[in-house]
Amino acid sequence: MAKGTTLKTERLLLRPIKLSDTDAILAYSSDKVWAQYHDKLPNMDFIEKFVAQHVLAPWDDDPRFSIVLDSEVVGGIGLTIDRNYAHGELAYSLAQKHWGKGIVVEAAREVVRWGFEKMELAKIWTRADAGNTQSTRVMEKLGMTLEGVLRAQTVVRGERRDEVRYGLLRDEWIEQTS
Repeated sequence: MAKGTTLKTERLLLRPIKLSDTDAILAYSSDKVWAQYHDKLPNMDFIEKFVAQHVLAPWDDDPRFSIVLDSEVVGGIGLTIDRNYAHGELAYSLAQKHWGKGIVVEAAREVVRWGFEKMELAKIWTRADAGNTQSTRVMEKLGMTLEGVLRAQTVVRGERRDEVRYGLLRDEWIEQTS
């Protein structure tokens, strides 16, 4: 698969993450509401390393898209692929001012379609803080099934937090989209 795959939805352009996206990513990830499920607010050094890591990563293993709405980077979405098992872990983020508009669901549906059709994945899964009901609603809207709760899996600002994991098999996706 060539680096540089671009996907489009009705409202969104999903294009490979670029170094020039750093300022936009820092802006939305510095929001305290956005960062409530993370251990701390990221700084420029962290974001620069994050972006560079994904820009340099092999596209077949770590495709990372910036979510572009009206020419503005408003979020990110991608898959971390385990070729041994044909699994992809879906990860997404969105600027808080765009929450509740169906943007992540729209972007995720397209990435899930692409993951099953073009990357030939057998399963796509994701995880979230158990208290992040907005994220779990996204997973459910994608037709994912709750596969488990990992108790006290993460630590956010000194507090142990549960993590939920959701998954979708290719056969389930085919059934949903047929």
